[in-house]
Amino acid sequence: MGSDSAVKVRRRARHLGPERRRPQVLDTALAIAVEHGIAAVTMAAIAERMQVTRPVVYACFADRVELIEALIRREESYLVSGVLEVVTPREVNADETVFVEGFRALLTKAAGRPDAWRLVYGNPDPAVADSFGRGRALVVERCAELLRPTLRAWGTEDADGKLPVLVEQWVSAGEGAVRALLADEGSWTPQELGAFVGAAVYRALRHA
Repeated sequence: MGSDSAVKVRRRARHLGPERRRPQVLDTALAIAVEHGIAAVTMAAIAERMQVTRPVVYACFADRVELIEALIRREESYLVSGVLEVVTPREVNADETVFVEGFRALLTKAAGRPDAWRLVYGNPDPAVADSFGRGRALVVERCAELLRPTLRAWGTEDADGKLPVLVEQWVSAGEGAVRALLADEGSWTPQELGAFVGAAVYRALRHA
């Protein structure tokens, strides 16, 4: 009876099909990467964690390289789209409330999918560092587009000259806030930390 049951389970696993199983494989790879690092993500480790045979994993991805590339693309896409969604055009003459709301929204995104942030955002592993750099460049570009007219509206002296430095401060503050939120889960809520960092960044930029 036990043998028959095992056969039925394996048949159901095959019936699921590669297309439907790929997200499960990537979710498992993400969990392993966050717990033990990218180097620990192997086809065998994924199969063991999922309690399936290796051919089931290989049916979804040709090899480990393809799997890791797919994982990084998926998580990077989530992060970049989430950040760009947060950094949207607002009133030009922004006040402190605008920055507080922005940081609260960013940290709420981070809290909703923390493993993605832990994998991609600032990860020094060479396998993800280049991907992080591309995503960060897009965020910096968007922030510069938004901050330029705001600095001019505020009457900031030499706004164009100061813009790159102030954008870097803004983006770095966001990265630091995400790291603080994820490192000390429970110490801050996204709302509390967003209010604190948002107000601080507003004052720094407003009086630059």
